[in-house]
This record gives sequence, C-alpha cells and structure tokens, in this order.
Amino acid sequence: MSLQTQIMDALKTAMKAKDTVALEALRAIKSEILLAQTAAAGAEFTAEDEIKLLQKLVKQRKDSATIFTEQNRADLAEPELAQIAVIEQFLPAQLSEAEVEQIVAGIISKGGFSGIASMGQVMGLASKNLAGQADGKTISTIVKKLLA
Repeated sequence: MSLQTQIMDALKTAMKAKDTVALEALRAIKSEILLAQTAAAGAEFTAEDEIKLLQKLVKQRKDSATIFTEQNRADLAEPELAQIAVIEQFLPAQLSEAEVEQIVAGIISKGGFSGIASMGQVMGLASKNLAGQADGKTISTIVKKLLA
C-alpha cells in the first residue's frame, strides 16, 4: 500500500475520532506529498522520496519543539511533539546509535577510509545504506567520531 493511501486511511480514522493533532500532522504530510509530486512533474515519486519527505517533516517539528522548549513555551512544544509521534508511524523503525555505529564502522573498514578528509565519502555511503533508519545528524556525529 502506498504512503498516500495509508495517509488517506489514517486521515479518515482521525476525522472519525476527532483527533485534531493527528489531523494536523496527516494533512501536513498529504500537503507535502502533493507539493513534491507537483514539483516532480511526471517523475515517479519513489518510496525513498517518501521517507525523505517524512524525515524532513519530523526534523522541522523537532527543531520547532526545541526552540519552543528553550523559550519556556511548553504549550507550543507539546503539539509539535505529538505530531512527531503521528508522523513517525509512517517511517521505518529507527536504529539505535550502537547499531548505526556498527554499520558505519563496517563501511569504513570495507572502504579502507581513514582520516577526517574521507568524511564526505563515508557520509555518502552511510546515508545511502541507512536511508530512513537514522537521521543525518546522528550519522554525521558517529562518522566524525570514528574517523577522528
């Protein structure tokens, strides 16, 4: 079942349950999908593109929640965190830092990479291998740690 179909089903369920937080998050996802499809103009919207889109939405909400928390606005941070939970239902399970570290270490040893100068190459391979399973910030931190 495509992401768009899953979102529509979840939207119907949230409407029936009168769940405003879920509705807001699901409408944001639907809107982003439509915008991405329009921008692609005929190009196929792949599952990988869908995952990137969902990760972008989660990152935006995490950043907003962080800013609201720093400004002591818990009333604004809570809905953002609730929307994150709704959006993450459609993402693949996230790997722990230890699992990401193990995969990155394997990439470094296979490719024979050493030194911080090869960080870009390692990041490219790691991002491709871990697409949807870990966020870029976590991958970057681990790559820096292992190459240093």
